[in-house]
Amino acid sequence: MNATTATKAYAAVEIESGVHAADPHKLISMLFQGALLAIANARNGILRKDIPAKGASISKAIMIIGEGLQASLDKNVGGELAQNLDALYSYMCTRLLIANVNDDVAALDEVARLLGELKGAWDGIRQSVTAPAAAAQPVKSHNKQPALVYGRM
Repeated sequence: MNATTATKAYAAVEIESGVHAADPHKLISMLFQGALLAIANARNGILRKDIPAKGASISKAIMIIGEGLQASLDKNVGGELAQNLDALYSYMCTRLLIANVNDDVAALDEVARLLGELKGAWDGIRQSVTAPAAAAQPVKSHNKQPALVYGRM
């Protein structure tokens, strides 16, 4: 086993261990991080003219966004906010497809920026989600529904 293979194996074990130990809030944060990493790898693939790496990384980002973040939205409870996030995730996947076809680094950067903003906001509410006092008082969204957007983990 060479060093690269060993490093990848340890990284996979670390990710799997993190998933098993994570609460639902942390899992969403891990999905954001995974999508951002895949987009960074796709960007590097474009710059290195490594078509297989670019394609695999963009496919991974689309899968994480569509089958992870978007599929986890609870549109019944999350109301308008969940609907808006659903539309934004669809837009991101479309932009990633365009980036793949056109080797469009700007499209990758746009999606990375959007995901980064969402991840920052999501990580920022961590304390209110995990604090016992905050759990008794749900955060209200503008449409007077609890801001429980991600519910199907």
